[in-house]
Amino acid sequence: MTSAPEPDVELDTAALRVLAHPLRINVLALLRREGPSTATKVAGELGINPGAASYHLRRLAAGGLIAEEAGRGTGRERWWRAVHRQSLHDPAASESAEQQEAGRAYTHAVALAAAERLRAAAREVPLLPGEWADASAFGDFALRLNPADAARLRDEVFAVIARYREAADSEGAVPVTAQVQVFPVPGAVVPRAGHRDAVVPRAAGS
Repeated sequence: MTSAPEPDVELDTAALRVLAHPLRINVLALLRREGPSTATKVAGELGINPGAASYHLRRLAAGGLIAEEAGRGTGRERWWRAVHRQSLHDPAASESAEQQEAGRAYTHAVALAAAERLRAAAREVPLLPGEWADASAFGDFALRLNPADAARLRDEVFAVIARYREAADSEGAVPVTAQVQVFPVPGAVVPRAGHRDAVVPRAAGS
């Protein structure tokens, strides 16, 4: 019997470092969405080598983000499950420079993983049935906000998503990805000292 995931987890510095890789974020998202799986199945779903899938699964397990599913598998094949429902990270709550740097690396990986999922979705757009084509949205909105306004926008959108996440499944429900990115237009913000060549967008969650 599969164990139910625990509540959302606030990522500590160690977990942020484990997740500072877009492929690990996508592996973890797959386990949370589809349930327990093996390295072979994960590799097939994500189009990667089974050895690479096994390595990333072990790293996620070392970070306490996934665990071996008891009572399943053999000595040659292990089943893994997500421990938590969702990861949470608030950059403003970072207590040390070390955690801030780990959070930036994690944020970078989140952005890359989201971009990869969006590319995969784009390939399926022409194949969607009419009702799902009509319900889908790929928006890009130009706004002028200060950091406080941007944070308020993010929090309000997250609150709406949380309400739908807690709702009971309705007829015809399938897994749906609602991606939310809030970041300054590249080049609009002066980079922090020592990082003049790029602006790292800020994001939260995975």
